[in-house]
Amino acid sequence: MLAIAALLLTAAAAQASEAQASFSATPCPQSVASVAQCHAARDSNGAWLLVAMPKQWNRRLIVHAHGGPRLGEPKDGDSAEDLDRFAVMVRAGYAWIGSTYRRGGYGVRMAAEDVDNSRRIFWQKWGKPDWTLLHGQSWGGNVAAKAAELYALDSDGKQNYTAVLTTAGLLFGGTRGYTFRADLRAVYQYYCHNHPRPDETQYPLWQGLPAGARMSRDELRKRIDDCTGLESPPKNRTPQQAANLRDILAVTGVAEKQLASHLAWGTFHFQDMVQLRLGGRNPFDNSKTVYRGSHDDVALNAGIERFSADPQALAALAYDADLSGLIVLPTLNVHAQHDPVVSVQALAAYADTVQAAGRGALLAQAVTDENDHSRMRDATYLTALHALEKWLQGGARPDAASMQSACLAAQQSPPDCRFIASP
Repeated sequence: MLAIAALLLTAAAAQASEAQASFSATPCPQSVASVAQCHAARDSNGAWLLVAMPKQWNRRLIVHAHGGPRLGEPKDGDSAEDLDRFAVMVRAGYAWIGSTYRRGGYGVRMAAEDVDNSRRIFWQKWGKPDWTLLHGQSWGGNVAAKAAELYALDSDGKQNYTAVLTTAGLLFGGTRGYTFRADLRAVYQYYCHNHPRPDETQYPLWQGLPAGARMSRDELRKRIDDCTGLESPPKNRTPQQAANLRDILAVTGVAEKQLASHLAWGTFHFQDMVQLRLGGRNPFDNSKTVYRGSHDDVALNAGIERFSADPQALAALAYDADLSGLIVLPTLNVHAQHDPVVSVQALAAYADTVQAAGRGALLAQAVTDENDHSRMRDATYLTALHALEKWLQGGARPDAASMQSACLAAQQSPPDCRFIASP
């Protein structure tokens, strides 16, 4: 019995230690410098934390899950860009905490744990707020949705969070969220034959790059430009470059401005995901995909590289990043209709998942007539937060129409209110 008690005390002490961090004052981004004080720390797992405490705090906290994932080693100050992007929340009186996560690279469960650690550390340092809102942007939307499934309630069933907000969230889950980039790698290589080049070591495209291989983003962009003339005005492209670019975009549905960034993701992030997180196994499958939209679909489908997913890789990725829909908190998803990075169809995919789990009453979704991914309008973020608050206080479940009305009533610049009835 004494041994068991000692083990329990050791575990409790370890958990308490894990929730501690020593904060020091740090300069705030200019966007919040006049209204808040900022504090930085590093948690016991190595994640860097950044806190913005408003001078006039409304006793509500935003726990932020950032997008990416970023591939480099996390550093002090990395979250300043995230804080700047969502400065309107702090200017409205919300405290804000962001974590870099303990390491770069893919890992939704890891990131979700680090996000919840940041919440616990904030509570320990500044006390439990009246409301704690979990917010995820882009890939961070996947992280926040996973964190909500894993950490919404404590072991006694009490709420760790009050509600969840995702903006431009990757809510397809891991096994469905990146298929289009695997398709892009295959389609690009069919037309361009330079990633890899014929005289280079050949490897399956689903690897992104072989283990240990190095390529700079500039080198990748040069290869893309050589094949498609992407860096040149359309009038300066050769007929072959123009034809290659036209077919690649038509078949994949990727926007021209996003081609290089999506191929970079399908190169460097695929390498991280496959080589470092999935043991070199393939989670992607295009074995039965029928590609359409090119000038010669028959030739494309006959000649494109095919690959089949490894069941273990697919299972591991699903365990890490797929979503069950078993939500227990009011959850609001907001997405731009013309998001060029994460399709607005992510909303429908997540709604189907939540409905299948029988939790549809806890989910609200809204679409805006915006065309950016990384940053939506300040009015969008504020309106979403106020809609969540009204819902939590007994109001009706928000929708795009009610949010548009509320935005117009609150904003001095009506063009900033972009909520629309349906995608």
